[in-house]
Amino acid sequence: MKARVLPLAQAHPRLTRLGVIAVAFLLWEIAGHTVLDRDFISPPSGILRAFPDVLGDRAIVWALTVSFFELVASFAVALVAGVAIGLPVGLHKFTLRSALPLILLAYSIPQVTILPLFILYFGIGPAAKIAFGVTHGIFPIILNVVAGVQSVEDAHLRAARSMGASRWQMFYRVVLPHVTPSLFAGMRLGMSGCLLGVLLAELYVSSGGVGQYTKLFAETFNPAALLALVFILAAMAIALNEIVRGAEKRASFWRSDAR
Repeated sequence: MKARVLPLAQAHPRLTRLGVIAVAFLLWEIAGHTVLDRDFISPPSGILRAFPDVLGDRAIVWALTVSFFELVASFAVALVAGVAIGLPVGLHKFTLRSALPLILLAYSIPQVTILPLFILYFGIGPAAKIAFGVTHGIFPIILNVVAGVQSVEDAHLRAARSMGASRWQMFYRVVLPHVTPSLFAGMRLGMSGCLLGVLLAELYVSSGGVGQYTKLFAETFNPAALLALVFILAAMAIALNEIVRGAEKRASFWRSDAR
């Protein structure tokens, strides 16, 4: 029996994932009606009933829309800045030795501790949320780009140089293909970081927004609406992740594992 189940799971990984999710939700539903306190956590059936109320509130829908555009804006800025910083740092030994320790030092600082500085500089509007999201998303992109550049073997560069390739051709034909997988890995991590930064900024410095609603639902013991909001945010993150994955497939068409 086990010998049959294992090949079936390997042949249909999507069905396996759906099965695991279904079992997890079933156990959650059973626990929600037996051992869990509904003042703190709601079963999936309660979350489903809360979706119409959450999505029917125009203020919440507007907050979700604003948060989505803040997430996209912070991710775009983090991506452009991360690539612009990561490539020079990784391409030259001098910048690698001098700048990378400073980047790691800045990355090690707990970002929430400098949130008051963002309030001071940008106020409590969307600019502060976007900037704070950038600080969470830019470092994974920089570090992955640097790692991708450093993965280029000298033998490949020497071979391209011996065949008369210009600097631009070496970058486009040799360096960029090596950087692409690491870049997209950094983009996925950076997108999650941007979402975290935006929500944290909304939670602490905003009188509205999704972060403020999560705080409101938690303080009023409304776990069904809170978890419904969390699932909506998760759906937004999954949608953006799928867009990045599709772009990765197009950019990494030569890789058999990216098809």
